[in-house]
Amino acid sequence: MEASAETPSGFFHARKGATAFAAYDWAMAFPDNILTEDETVVRQFRPHWRMLAIPVLWVLAAIAAIVLAYQVIPPEDGTVDLATSGVILLALVVLAVAPVFKWWFTIYVLTTERLITRTGVIARSGIELPLQSINNVIFTQNVLERLLQSGDLLIESAGESGQSRFSDIPHPEEFQSLLYRTREEQARKTATEESTIAADIIRDPTEQLERARRLHKDGALTDEEYETMKRSILRDQDS
Repeated sequence: MEASAETPSGFFHARKGATAFAAYDWAMAFPDNILTEDETVVRQFRPHWRMLAIPVLWVLAAIAAIVLAYQVIPPEDGTVDLATSGVILLALVVLAVAPVFKWWFTIYVLTTERLITRTGVIARSGIELPLQSINNVIFTQNVLERLLQSGDLLIESAGESGQSRFSDIPHPEEFQSLLYRTREEQARKTATEESTIAADIIRDPTEQLERARRLHKDGALTDEEYETMKRSILRDQDS
């Protein structure tokens, strides 16, 4: 259960991907105890930094309002100054601090098995989509989002979830490509493991004998064919 910036096959190239999401990785580590035994983190990041633009503007506006209040209101009206500042700071908590906390505590995680989102400070919520259930990934950008290299992902998957929207993804086109590559790599790995298991079962004499017995019981093999097959399996085992 190891967090990694690359997929197991190494197809996440540093030329683009390793730096594309670096600015959104600050002080963030997805807990290993949530991962399965063979699951690794491919990429984790926060929403695009543009989500901080409006809170920053509110902070600047609040500073300007406080300075203006102290300049306009006569100095002897200190209580009014304090009350005005208090109202502005209270509004600042709602308009600036809360959105920053929401941004900080929202993470997107792509592992070798799942696409995960977690959000919330105290009350947490999230979405988990197994990669093998994902049917289609569509990214959307308006003009501003394209200039800032952000956008939304609409993910269509099998099961009850249907469609899930992941908003304000940095470099959505690159992440869409990474998601597809990770899913394909995991599908190839799963197919290889299943083929290996099937081959081992076929080579197992005990399983071969059990299979022959079932065929004989179901009438697919005559007594003579069953005995011939059994002798052949036992002979191969002894050789």
